[in-house]
Amino acid sequence: MEATAEVQQENGFHDETGSAKMHERLQKRHQARVEDAERRKEAKDSQSVAEEKGEYFSSAFNRERLSIEELLSSCPGAERAAVAQRLEEATARTGQLQKFLNDSVLFLTQYELRQAQQALQKLQASLAEAREEALPKKKFAFRTRTKAADKAAAPAPGLVPDLVSSDAGEHAGSVQVDGAAVSEQCGFSNMHGQVLTKTSDEIQKRDVLLTHLTHCKVRLLGSPSTLHLKHIDGCEILCGPVSSSVFVDHCRDSTLAFPCQQLRTHNTTDTQVYLHVTSRAIIEDCHGVGLAPFSWSYPQLEEDFTVSGLDRDRNNWSQVDDFNWLAAGTASPNWSVIPEVDRKTSWDP
Repeated sequence: MEATAEVQQENGFHDETGSAKMHERLQKRHQARVEDAERRKEAKDSQSVAEEKGEYFSSAFNRERLSIEELLSSCPGAERAAVAQRLEEATARTGQLQKFLNDSVLFLTQYELRQAQQALQKLQASLAEAREEALPKKKFAFRTRTKAADKAAAPAPGLVPDLVSSDAGEHAGSVQVDGAAVSEQCGFSNMHGQVLTKTSDEIQKRDVLLTHLTHCKVRLLGSPSTLHLKHIDGCEILCGPVSSSVFVDHCRDSTLAFPCQQLRTHNTTDTQVYLHVTSRAIIEDCHGVGLAPFSWSYPQLEEDFTVSGLDRDRNNWSQVDDFNWLAAGTASPNWSVIPEVDRKTSWDP
C-alpha cells in the first residue's frame, strides 16, 4: 500500500511538473506572439507616418510650386514696377520651397526626392527666364568713346564676362536697367594657376559662379546665397557658409570646403570635400569622392554662419545619397570618408 501511495504521489508530482512546464511554454509562446504583433504594429505605424509625411510634402510642395508658376505667368504685360515686385516675391518663395525640400529629405524616398528636385530646377529655370524677359540686360550700343573710357570699362581679368557691369562706374556683378541695379552672379572664370579672393562685401547674399578654373586657389570670405562650381581641375576652393545650395559639376583632382544647406555633385572624380551640410549630400555620376567635416576657418566665420541661417550644430557631412547606387544596406563605392590621419588641417600658407 505504501509503495502504491508513493507511486501515486510521484506520478502526481510528475503531472504537476509537466503541467507547469507546459503552462510556461504556452506563456512564452503567447508572449512571443504579443511582441511580434507589437513589432508589426509599430512597423506599420511607422510606415503610415512616413507615407503621411510624404503625402503632405507632395501636396504642399506642388501647391506652392503651382502658385509660384502662376505668379510668374502674371508678369508678361504688367508694369515694370509690378513685375519687379512679383519677381522678388517669386525668388523669395522659391528659396523657401528649396528650404522645405532640404528639411524633408530625411523621410522622402529616392524617387520622391528626385522628382521634387527636378521640379524645383524647372521652376528656378522658369524664374530666370521670366526675369530675363521682363528685365533684360542693357543692350550694347555703339557710341563715341575716348580711349580712357574704353580702358575704364574693360572687364577685370578673371571675372566672368557676362557678370561684368555694362557701365564703368558700377561694381562687377550688376547691370543697369532703366537706372536700377539688378543683382547678377559674380565670380571667376577661365583662370590658371592664380590665387583668387572674394571679400564679404563682394559675395554676401549673392550667387557665386566659378567656372573653367585650373590649378587655382580660391578663397570666398563671406556668405553667398548659392555657389556653382563648373569645370574645376586641380583647384583648392574654400568658401564661407552658403545659405542655400552648392552645385558642383565636372570637378576633378580638387579640394573643396564649404558649409551649406544642400550639396548636389555631378560628374566629379578624385575630389575631397570638407563639408558642413544641414540636409543629406547628393552625388550622381561621381567616383573617388572623399568626405570629411568642414574645418577651414577665418576671422568672420561665426558672423557669416549667423548671416547664412545655417544650423551650426547640425552637420550631416557623412550622410550621402548616391543616385547611381541604390543597393540598400551596401555602401556606395563612389564615395568614402577621409581617414582622420589623412585629413587636411592646415589651409593657408
